[in-house]
Amino acid sequence: MMSKPMAGPGGKVAGVPKGKRLDGKCLIRVIKFFFKCYPVLAPLTALCILFSAGVSAMPSIFIQRVIAAIENWYKTGDWISAKAEIIPAVIILASLYVVSLIAITLHTQLMAYMTQGFLNKLRKKLFDGMQNLPIRYFDTNKHGDIMSHYTNDIDTLRQLISQSLPALLQSIAIVTVVLSLMLWFSVWMTLIIVAGVIMIALISKKFGGGSAKYFIRQQKATGETEGYIQEMMNGQKVVKVFCHEEAGKEDFDRINDALYEDSYRAHAYANMLGPINMNIGNILYVLVAVAAGFFLLSNFQNLSISGKAFHISILVPFLNMTKQFTANVNQVSQQINSVVMAMAGAGRVFGLMDQQPEVDDGYVTLVNAKVEEDGTVTESEKRTGKWAWKHPHSDGTLTYTLLQGDVRLSQVDFGYEEGKDVLHDVSVYAEPGQKVAFVGATGAGKTTITNLINRFYDIADGKIRYDGININKIKKSDLRRSLGIVLQETNLFTGSVMDNIRYGRLDATDDECINAARLAGADDFITRLPEGYNTMLNNNGSNLSQGQRQLIAIARAAVADPPVMILDEATSSIDTRTEAIVQRGMDKLMEGRTVFVIAHRLSTIMNSDVIMVLDHGRIIERGTHKDLIAQKGTYYQLYTGAFELD
Repeated sequence: MMSKPMAGPGGKVAGVPKGKRLDGKCLIRVIKFFFKCYPVLAPLTALCILFSAGVSAMPSIFIQRVIAAIENWYKTGDWISAKAEIIPAVIILASLYVVSLIAITLHTQLMAYMTQGFLNKLRKKLFDGMQNLPIRYFDTNKHGDIMSHYTNDIDTLRQLISQSLPALLQSIAIVTVVLSLMLWFSVWMTLIIVAGVIMIALISKKFGGGSAKYFIRQQKATGETEGYIQEMMNGQKVVKVFCHEEAGKEDFDRINDALYEDSYRAHAYANMLGPINMNIGNILYVLVAVAAGFFLLSNFQNLSISGKAFHISILVPFLNMTKQFTANVNQVSQQINSVVMAMAGAGRVFGLMDQQPEVDDGYVTLVNAKVEEDGTVTESEKRTGKWAWKHPHSDGTLTYTLLQGDVRLSQVDFGYEEGKDVLHDVSVYAEPGQKVAFVGATGAGKTTITNLINRFYDIADGKIRYDGININKIKKSDLRRSLGIVLQETNLFTGSVMDNIRYGRLDATDDECINAARLAGADDFITRLPEGYNTMLNNNGSNLSQGQRQLIAIARAAVADPPVMILDEATSSIDTRTEAIVQRGMDKLMEGRTVFVIAHRLSTIMNSDVIMVLDHGRIIERGTHKDLIAQKGTYYQLYTGAFELD
């Protein structure tokens, strides 16, 4: 059973950034994670970037010295003194350029290595965290949208780490150095440039804010589009059967048009920013040139940190610095858009990463058991075929309870949404080795009960005890290891048939897997496959029939050899002839185990120790097949065909 998509605080979908502007905290978090991944290489790369940025801003100093030396030579004719100034300046500048080239080569190579390593570590951390999320998260979020976190959202971080942040760091360093040099040469000229830069900043804020809003919406729309495509791919047979192609196209066009609109507006704002700022920079260059000419002609009193008078040796490098300064300010404003888009992706990535993991406060664990002659249960280091619950106590002592498969639900209430219970006062008692069957219409709560036994969801009220232990005290991984489950919806993974059977118990030998397949009745068709047990499966076993896929799922449960089995419509996809074969194997599989069976075919549960009839989350009848037939109630009417299960 599924509930509506889960929303975060304020009604926002989880993983979507709340604001429309650049999320500074998110950016800091990305940078911290990057430096944590590479605590030595990242600072080294930053130093290389800063060094090359500093070198690129240095020519103005040398140009000023060379022009001053040439100007002095022109006035005095003293070439020796001029040469003593010019040649060392050229040599030093050339040397700095050589070292800068080495630094640039080093930082580009390191960035290529670290970027891919960073994304690799980020995906691992994201996937590791996702494995610990509760089933509820996957029931309430589109799988395609979740997949989009690993593709589109993380790709925005690739651009951020490999391009945007290095370019930002370099541009900011150049702007800082150039601004310092301009103040060194002339405060008045610097003020003219600062005025132009303020105008650039205001325009960047206007257009950058607009693009930021739509870049965030673009990332969300991309996830929705991928989620819809994934749904349509999974449901292609249903689409074809109900001739839903045209309606599907219309829905996709609507979603895709929303993505187009957001993407268009985001890039329209972003693309306007560059040309506008570039032309402001050109206008500023002209204004600086005019102002400098006025200063020279009028012998205007210069104000500078260096104390030098304004002359041609300052004008020429100053014009060069004007171009360099405005170009790098424009570069900063351009990179802001990439940073905003990356933050939209990072917000979604961290939104998934920050989802609360499945709570597991259990402390009772499952261990291999050895039963002594006097009946004492102890722990064994080797596999014995018997299991026990290892229960540590507050006084430091340990007790071992032999796993027998006694499962009891007492007055259980549960709802997927608060205030909307789907189970009401449900009590089920399954003694070791008993076969308990659930019957009822779709939505009656049959599968919900088995979800609660697995602790995929936690109950609202009541108790569930396993061998007398409250299941809240049992570690979830150990609880689920003691339960085998065969679902109506079969999931096979990319790999061989043998790999898929071994998924039930990873340390199972080939012989154990083959025996499990024989027990389930799957060995006959598997041996007739092109490569037998080594036949590769992909796309959820699309090269097999639904019944064959179900038989492999049953074999997977058989190889796990659990003491308690849950069969949720386990034979629903098998024809009656195959069902007879499978049923014999299932009977062997169920021998000596506690079994919970959900079935629409009443013929498969007639031999159950107890049959429970559910209606709207309540148990309305219980008893053996013979008892329920004699009562001539709901079960009797279902069995005789007077009522339909659905």
